[in-house]
Amino acid sequence: LLFGGQMIAAETGEVVVLTAADARGDPVQTRLWVVDHGAYQYLRASPGSGWYARLVDDAEVTMSRGDATAAYRAVPSPADRDLVNQLMRSKYGWRDVFISALLGGRDDAIPVRMVGT
Repeated sequence: LLFGGQMIAAETGEVVVLTAADARGDPVQTRLWVVDHGAYQYLRASPGSGWYARLVDDAEVTMSRGDATAAYRAVPSPADRDLVNQLMRSKYGWRDVFISALLGGRDDAIPVRMVGT
């Protein structure tokens, strides 16, 4: 039941597809939430997440949002943590509350700024 609730919460609302290379250079897709602020789009990682480790190894990624796919450089932006957490809470509402509770909060979340290339 908890897993089903997590899947429903995570897959409702806007979801983008991030494609990053693994250690062998093979593309790996991850479905994530996204928020906009100023000229940038932001993702949010949990420490130790596989997709975050991939972009730390190689920051050149693509992101599909709706019908558009574009190349980005993924830049960790810890200074934006409070802002991105607030934007995610505003945009995703109960879904963000639910997932945050499962993860034990978002105080250690890592915002990732997507910089177009």
